[in-house]
Amino acid sequence: MKKYIKHSILGLTLALSLTACLKDLDQEPIDPDSFTEKDVFRNATEARSALAKIYASLSLTGQKGPAGDGDIAGADEGSTGFTRVQFYLQEASTDEALIRWSDAGVPDFHNMSWTPSNTFTNAYYNRLGQQIAFANSFIDNAQALATDEEVKYYIAEARFIRAYAYYNVIDAFGNAPLVTSSKADLKPAQNTRAELFSFVETELKELETVLKSARTNEYGRVDQVAAQALLARLYLNAEQYIGVKKYTECVTYAKKVIASSYSLHTTDKNSNGTAYDDLFLADNDTNGAQNEFIFVASFDGLNTKTYGGPAFIMHGGTGGKMNASELGINGGWGGITTTKEFVNKFEVSARNGNNEPTAWKDKRAMFHTDGQTFESTDYVKDFTKGGYAITKFRNVTSAGVVGKDPGKDFPDTDLPLIRLAEVYLTYAEAVLRGGQGGDKPTALGYINQLRARAYGNASGNIAESDLTLDFILDERARELYWEGLRRTDLVRYKKFTTADYLWSVKGGAASGVAVPDYRNLYPIPSDALTANENLRQNTGY
Repeated sequence: MKKYIKHSILGLTLALSLTACLKDLDQEPIDPDSFTEKDVFRNATEARSALAKIYASLSLTGQKGPAGDGDIAGADEGSTGFTRVQFYLQEASTDEALIRWSDAGVPDFHNMSWTPSNTFTNAYYNRLGQQIAFANSFIDNAQALATDEEVKYYIAEARFIRAYAYYNVIDAFGNAPLVTSSKADLKPAQNTRAELFSFVETELKELETVLKSARTNEYGRVDQVAAQALLARLYLNAEQYIGVKKYTECVTYAKKVIASSYSLHTTDKNSNGTAYDDLFLADNDTNGAQNEFIFVASFDGLNTKTYGGPAFIMHGGTGGKMNASELGINGGWGGITTTKEFVNKFEVSARNGNNEPTAWKDKRAMFHTDGQTFESTDYVKDFTKGGYAITKFRNVTSAGVVGKDPGKDFPDTDLPLIRLAEVYLTYAEAVLRGGQGGDKPTALGYINQLRARAYGNASGNIAESDLTLDFILDERARELYWEGLRRTDLVRYKKFTTADYLWSVKGGAASGVAVPDYRNLYPIPSDALTANENLRQNTGY
């Protein structure tokens, strides 16, 4: 019989499964009917298998995959996995993605009309809480083995994933309970955004000293550079989060990451003129892209079956005249396209008779145009009228071999959560915002490294006079689209809710419209408010 344990997570008590599995840690799942909690933590080998469950919470939703034995009782596994709901909140609410499905809650994102009962904002809150709960349970129970040197690293990694989850809480929801023990009160008090920020900052600064050194851990597990990179991201957004500028701290930590042994992937493995697309192929754990990946959500077509992650992105973004087999999948769901405003950020090399772009000098522009309208004219009724499609992620290796799943349902492609290119852009922006310890010529060099990779040569390089904050925002879009960062970037630039930047269907209007600033944060779920009277709703909801 399946066993659940109740945890108070961000103020909402959920029933969570405690079994474990994850392909990259190469461990057998812990069967709750065969193992007791004492057994799980009787030695370092079993503790490692339990650690796998925490990493798995970034990719999976349950024990069987893709559905049927979920980690969170009552949740629909197919639509509520972490990376899938993060895409809804971070991408579908922006100019980078337009989702045409009419399922309850989905149109709320491009309409910017979400409420405290939205299924997907609630799922994101709960998935973050799940990650925190699994980490807390592991940290508490692993103390019995804390004299083991390897287990010390396991505990540090669990603390990092908890800090990453709390970073996302800060970013999306603002205030929430700070829960650091599996034995916490079921109705914890609500902490402020500043208190959560301080916790994450303190944790990451300590983890910098206790995680394994750069690139000495196995692929898929974090090291000290992950803590440094997340600190740089936290500091870049500090002015928005807590009203305090921390751009000098941002520069400091970005420099540490850049000076580490991680490196930009620049070797074109499939001979198409750019190494950029290697980052999003089925063998991105071995084709050289792994040297750039600092933190990933790992996927495997045989062992991590889920309708979130790359399966959602690839199948969801395929329709119309697109050839699914070229993407290494068996078909499309005809759901996700992009806006003309996003497409227009890339330098064009060819246009059709309607003056619409059809080819680009910048090879990061991975668009399918055949049969697609440039304008998002009638996206709800017809995928082909929803704008250009995106083909950035593919379930094909650098050698052109389709991923492992013979049915082509579930891709092997890993999703980068933090990669070195982001830190190059972070350094440049922090310098332009006044951060000390860096300089504009160095920032320019980092940006031109990204652009040289994108163009295949130096033809796309810019001059120092071109390096402005607005340029950096657009360059972040070009480099990092569909990687879960766009909403955060637009909020930081004060362009998410305002009329300073409008895109197709923003706020539910064809040409875009501003919405109230309170929508820079998502609402605390109504279920959480009902379960815990200590919580207070965010302003405007």
